[in-house]
Amino acid sequence: MTSTFQASLFDADQEFGLGRLDVPASRTELAHGAWLDVIPGWLRGADALFERLACSVPWRGERRWMYDQVVAVPRLLCHYGQHDPLPDPALVEARRALDARYSPGIGESLCTAGLCLYRDGQDSVAWHGDTSGRRVRETIVAIVSLGNPRALLLRPRSGSRQGPGEVRRYLVGHGDLLVMGGTCQRTWQHCVPKTTRPAGPRISVQFRPAGIR
Repeated sequence: MTSTFQASLFDADQEFGLGRLDVPASRTELAHGAWLDVIPGWLRGADALFERLACSVPWRGERRWMYDQVVAVPRLLCHYGQHDPLPDPALVEARRALDARYSPGIGESLCTAGLCLYRDGQDSVAWHGDTSGRRVRETIVAIVSLGNPRALLLRPRSGSRQGPGEVRRYLVGHGDLLVMGGTCQRTWQHCVPKTTRPAGPRISVQFRPAGIR
C-alpha cells in the first residue's frame, strides 16, 4: 500500500460487533424501483478487521481489455465463491446477519464475497452495474467499507444525460454499510472515482448472491 491507514477515533479499541439492520429511516427510495440502505458504523472494530484483512487476504492484481488495450485493474482483488471459506470470522458473522435480513426479499442467499483493496486515491472502479454472469430483475449487493473513507457515487443508468443533481455521493469507510437493492444493478450505476486528494487505503467487502459480479 502506498498510503497510510488512519484509524478512526470512534472505532479505536472497539471489539468486533454488528449494529442493527432494521434502523428506521435508513432506506432511500431511488427511481426505477431501486433502493439504498446506508447504516454508518454498522460494523464495530472495523479498523482492526481492516488490518487483519490487509495482511491475510491473498490480494492479486488483474489485467483487463479496456479502451482497445490491456490495462492493469486499478485496485487489488480477491473473490470468495459460494463454497470458499472466508478469511476472517468477522466476515462470516457479517454475511450471516446480512443474509438473514435481505435474502428473504430476493429468494436466494448472499453467499459470495468480493474484496477490493483501494491502495490510494489513484485506485478506482469505473461506472458499472453488477449484472455480469446472469440477468435478474432485482438483487442485493451489500457493501461493508473498512479503512479510510472513499466516495461512492450512484447515478441512473442514463446518468451521462442527466443533470448533476442526479448523481448521489456517499463517503463510506470505517465499518459503514451500504446496501443496493431492488433494480439498482439494472437501472443505476455506481463507481469509486479517482481523487487527487490524499486518500489512505480502503477495503470494500461486497456480499452478493451467486452469479452476480
